[in-house]
Amino acid sequence: MNALPIARLQFATTTSFHFLFVLLTLGLVTLVAVMQTRWTLGGKPELLRMTRFWGRLYVINYALGIATGIVMEFQFGLTWTGLSAFAGDVFGAPLAIETLVAFFLESTFLGLWIFGFGRMHKWLHLTLLWLVTLTAYASALFIMLANSFLQNPVGSRLENGTLRLDDFGALFTNPALTASLPHVAGAAIVTGGFFVVGVSAWHFLRRTSEVEFFRRSMRLGVVAALLGSILVVNQGFAQFGELAKYQPDKLEDAGVGVGLPLGLMILIGFAMLLCALLGALLLIRNWLTKARFLHYLMVAAIPLPFVAAILGWLVREIGRQPWLVWGKLRTADAIADVPAGQILFSFIAFSLLFAALAVADWVLMARVAKRGPDPVEAPTGQPVLSGV
Repeated sequence: MNALPIARLQFATTTSFHFLFVLLTLGLVTLVAVMQTRWTLGGKPELLRMTRFWGRLYVINYALGIATGIVMEFQFGLTWTGLSAFAGDVFGAPLAIETLVAFFLESTFLGLWIFGFGRMHKWLHLTLLWLVTLTAYASALFIMLANSFLQNPVGSRLENGTLRLDDFGALFTNPALTASLPHVAGAAIVTGGFFVVGVSAWHFLRRTSEVEFFRRSMRLGVVAALLGSILVVNQGFAQFGELAKYQPDKLEDAGVGVGLPLGLMILIGFAMLLCALLGALLLIRNWLTKARFLHYLMVAAIPLPFVAAILGWLVREIGRQPWLVWGKLRTADAIADVPAGQILFSFIAFSLLFAALAVADWVLMARVAKRGPDPVEAPTGQPVLSGV
């Protein structure tokens, strides 16, 4: 039994699960921050109810997504020891910053925000949520910084068989980062937008009495879906030019296996853009709450951003093979000296764990989403998760 394909499949599974949680977390926190900002400025009770309802869904997804990220970090040190030994001085720096600064700060600010409803001044409470949002995107930045180094190892030099960090600033100007980071940010926003629109559409199909609540939610979701789709498509094609600079063979060599996922990703990307444009057209004509065919379409379209994201990840990662660090370290040379049977066992165990987390996430979020918003404003001081 060959350990390499099992280890690669294990890490691909771990990363894919975690990426799905991250996308929805980034997208929802952005929309919730916009909702609370509008409430803080205007004071409309409906916007506060929206903040609590969608914020509750965001917190559930965030909490269950943490476990998948922790497992992924452990795999670097247990399964891919060759990467740690060869490039840990460079690759480990952004990961350490992400964990010690961005993630811990995000968690702290989020905890204060959750239990700060009705206990803090509204402007301080809003500031906490925007700090949560900023640190969430900072976390994404440092993760993409580390991944982009694997794609194009800039800012480093080879010394005594290991890579040493020469220029930390060069990691931020890496061509592998400059186009891909806005692409990921756009993917998160479009994911949050499609989720909000899809849940709102489901309630309209059920003839909800909360027409104004979900009308406002759908309007914001449509705008986010449209802006995110435009950014995703634009930055997706912008990456082709950058890609030719540091990995010219990825798109030219059919043998690397990126053709199919790349084609499907582009197809889904344009499908999302068309759905968002249709929603925007109906928004202009004020038909969002009446067009039932759009409601069916938007409920069915909720998975599209997730599928496109996984396909995009496959294009980025498979196209780098056989290199783990492009041109420096082969994937086969980075795997730890661990029996294949042990890796297979951990792969099965983690896959079952992730499947259970995914089911738990879906069940909890579906329960809250189907129940809808609180009928009246929550009592003063009641945490956002109350009632889950």
